[in-house]
Amino acid sequence: MRGKTVLAWSLVIALGGFLFGFDTAVISGAEQSIQSYWSLSALQHGLTVSIALIGTVIGALTGAIPSDRFGRKRTLYIIAFLYLLSSLGTSLSTSWPAFLFFRFMGGIGVGASSVTSPIYISEIAPAGRRGKLVGLFQFNVVFGIVVSYLSNYLIGQSGEHSWRLMLGIQAIPSALFLLLLRWVPESPRWLVLHKGQVEEAKKILLQIDPLNGGQVLQDIRQAIANDKNLPSSEALFTRRYRTPVMLAVLFAVFNQVSGINAIIYYSPRIFEMTGLGKSSSLLSTAGIGLVNFCFTLLAMNFIDRVGRRTLMLIGSFGLIITLAMVAWSFYATSLSGWMVPVFLFIYIAFFAFSQGAVIWVFISEIFPNPVRAKGQTLGSATHWVMAAIIAFSFPYLAEKAGGGNTFLFFSVMMCIQLLFVWKLMPETKGRSLEQIEYSLT
Repeated sequence: MRGKTVLAWSLVIALGGFLFGFDTAVISGAEQSIQSYWSLSALQHGLTVSIALIGTVIGALTGAIPSDRFGRKRTLYIIAFLYLLSSLGTSLSTSWPAFLFFRFMGGIGVGASSVTSPIYISEIAPAGRRGKLVGLFQFNVVFGIVVSYLSNYLIGQSGEHSWRLMLGIQAIPSALFLLLLRWVPESPRWLVLHKGQVEEAKKILLQIDPLNGGQVLQDIRQAIANDKNLPSSEALFTRRYRTPVMLAVLFAVFNQVSGINAIIYYSPRIFEMTGLGKSSSLLSTAGIGLVNFCFTLLAMNFIDRVGRRTLMLIGSFGLIITLAMVAWSFYATSLSGWMVPVFLFIYIAFFAFSQGAVIWVFISEIFPNPVRAKGQTLGSATHWVMAAIIAFSFPYLAEKAGGGNTFLFFSVMMCIQLLFVWKLMPETKGRSLEQIEYSLT
């Protein structure tokens, strides 16, 4: 029974991940129609695509403030409202500035969700299942991506203004997320740390684990007491937290210099660069989303068994090889029409099995209770700053440097990631948040 309770709460929170993925990827099917509709220049078009990422950076940077002050649950209510506002606003916009505003608001929701949702699930999940439960967030991110790709493909056949429906249909899951949040409790760790509501936290912990909930509460109170005895225990950039800070920043940077967001945002355009027609490009993009979905599901079944570090080692080797092969396919232009989609499908499989499945789990685990929201904010903001840079610059780089050189750069970055995982990344599977805190600080 307790397993079903925690799973149900995690699934509701992971709906924020679904909206995260849908909002991130839905623009890929609409971006060319939007450029044509408002006759946008290349720079205006780049801003239109990346404006949500700018909002995401701001949402990620500020996500810790409401999460710590008002609680994880109330912050999730705000996020759900932003998703609903963005989906309705972008689909009904009659001017380009209004469209930018509503995409920006959706981006804030995505950024705040990438901070609050993984934190919440990590704080309610038992140690032995934490990887799989936090992984539900990433699973739903990928599920949202694949649903948006399939939705774009189906809606894209309906006419020149189909982009409005592509963006507006997100209002349905946004409203559902807003309604379901009322049945989710507050994080017990937040209740103890920020409100001192020990008895309320105990009730929730006993719902999660009737046998060990009392002991978990004692461990939480002891860890908080130890932290409060230290000077500046809630200041993130101190010597005490330098290891988790370094791990979170590097992990987030490597996630984006793999080129994943360039592919998610511009996959139809990438496929058209190889000579595929528009309809075939949209269908191939849906295929990428499906592969991403399947291998994220597979990774969730391994993350608590073989560990986060093992998945990252496997993925790093795969990403190096597949990105190099994509680059080679662009150099050998006679092969690019069919080789690029094949290698990108394999690339997505390796990414989903490693970086995609691990990032939000790992960052949510490595920071102690007093600075978890701030640490998640740091990792998430770094991730989204890099994503914005990649999304804004990719069309220009692809045009000036060519597809081959661009993907070769991504491959070289993955070689450096392999060294990071091999030499610096610790294993966190099967350990409580308080045990991880002790080993890293």
